[in-house]
Amino acid sequence: MDSRRPPLAPPCRTLPEYVRHWAETTPDRRAFTYVDHPDPDSRGVHRTLTWRRLELRVRAVAARLAADAEPGDRVALLCPQGTEYVTAFLASLSAGLVAVPLYPPGLPGHADRLAGVLADAAPSVVVTTSAALEEVRGFCDERRVRIVAVDQVPDEAAGDWRPVEPDAGATAYLQYTSGSTRAPAGVEITHANVVANARQALTAYGADEDPVTCVGWLPLYHDMGLVLSVAAPVVRGLLSVLMDPAAFLRQPVRWLRLLAAHPRAVSAAPNFAYDYCVAAVAEGQKAGLRLGGVTALINGSEPVRPATADRFHAAFAAQGLPAESHCPSYGLAEATVFVSAARPGEPLRRFALDRDALATGKALPARPDDPTAVLLAGCGTPAGQRVRIADPVTGVVLSEGEVGEIQVRGPNVGRGYWNRDEHTRRVFAADTAEGGRWLRTGDLGTVLDGQLLVTGRLKDLIIVDGRNHYPQDVEATAQEAHPAVRRDRLAAFAVPGGAGEQGERVVVVAEHARTTSLAEIDVPALVRGVRAAVSARHGLRLADVVLVSPGTVPRTSSGKVSRALTRERYLEGAYEGRAAGVPGVVA
Repeated sequence: MDSRRPPLAPPCRTLPEYVRHWAETTPDRRAFTYVDHPDPDSRGVHRTLTWRRLELRVRAVAARLAADAEPGDRVALLCPQGTEYVTAFLASLSAGLVAVPLYPPGLPGHADRLAGVLADAAPSVVVTTSAALEEVRGFCDERRVRIVAVDQVPDEAAGDWRPVEPDAGATAYLQYTSGSTRAPAGVEITHANVVANARQALTAYGADEDPVTCVGWLPLYHDMGLVLSVAAPVVRGLLSVLMDPAAFLRQPVRWLRLLAAHPRAVSAAPNFAYDYCVAAVAEGQKAGLRLGGVTALINGSEPVRPATADRFHAAFAAQGLPAESHCPSYGLAEATVFVSAARPGEPLRRFALDRDALATGKALPARPDDPTAVLLAGCGTPAGQRVRIADPVTGVVLSEGEVGEIQVRGPNVGRGYWNRDEHTRRVFAADTAEGGRWLRTGDLGTVLDGQLLVTGRLKDLIIVDGRNHYPQDVEATAQEAHPAVRRDRLAAFAVPGGAGEQGERVVVVAEHARTTSLAEIDVPALVRGVRAAVSARHGLRLADVVLVSPGTVPRTSSGKVSRALTRERYLEGAYEGRAAGVPGVVA
């Protein structure tokens, strides 16, 4: 284990400049390690790049890309998870090209999105690996695009090629949004944006001065995976240890073993992953885990539930997991990723809010033991940027405790959306009073005791009889109402009322748990239980509860449930097939 302390990072303008710096100053230090799990019993095969080796590979691939594309052209990254992905991304930036982080065509359920993004980005070159080359060729057969297998580019291609020196304000990559509430759009992230956000994240999680190891399984096409596992380590000269998301899903203990193996580990995962570890890691697998060295476990990308953090720490307290390592965080692609974060070493801030008051836009305290209270985790404070809460209609800035749209201002806020000027003007709005831009996030929240609280998505908000209901709250109640409802695989949304009805109706579409078959479930009892729980806790009548097979509720490329697509499919009648004549069931 190389325990030497890396020197402080210099003020470079771009990620490729940082790569060159670390290659010159710490050439033999490990930069990236990919841990492959080729079979179910594998404990992991490690493949490592030093900073010297990384810089050589970046130059070689950049030289190859520069021969096929002009500065400013787009390069689509259709690589599997691994060091080749990192090399291709950094090489694209080094050549003055615009990277488009994506995934191979074989990712289940996302071929249509991939085709749409490729049509929108119009790349000149597609980069992949030998392992995915044939499927990429087949997918891109009708596109006039050159395909480069990054691992087939020889080191000799670097020659005496020298990197392009782009303006820090130029676009470095297009980060396509997950599409949970609308069609995916490419956010233009500049070189300055990603460097600024990497520095902000390093500061927020205590890694700007003290060395840490970044451990991650999040896909590198996801904004959180890209910044935490690539950009932040490059800026600080840290070791980044990667694994494949599928390897985590097959055996989540693999992630915990990597955390245990690397002192002062920092890692990130959505809320569901922590619950998944609690449910799927057996007692026998915990033997030998030493988690006392974990610095920060970032919880973001989806609503953070305080109960999840409690369950996770209770499950792994005997392995030494620090009680104050859990860091609820908030961010979005339009701000590169990180906006606000709880700091490691501080206790989890939790807030019990009055549900009725929240429905009217006020965050008022409630008793924590009140069964109707809304429990939220504080997402800390902004990291090197400003956050305000504003009325989404009038734009008036609201006071502490008032719920409104979260708006962000800082050097990490992207330039806008690729080829979508009107959408850019609407979201990356100008504020003439202060002479600067405030990003309209589309997320609802408030500030209490200095903590940012995220209450929901503006477009997902369910409004019935003039009262606001947050779908994630309804979903949380529904999944607790019956053990056969699969956790975090359900969607609550509003649909237009029928003939003679006024206002909207509320629907829940939920997958049943994989551990039980449909034949074993008393579906009418499940539907009654869900309706009763939602009625009691939210004062809300569900017009329909639909139980579907595992894998039926659509998800975004980042793994979040897509309420918009679920609603669309419901309205199209995709869930109208009833199993065994039982209402509310789809086989």
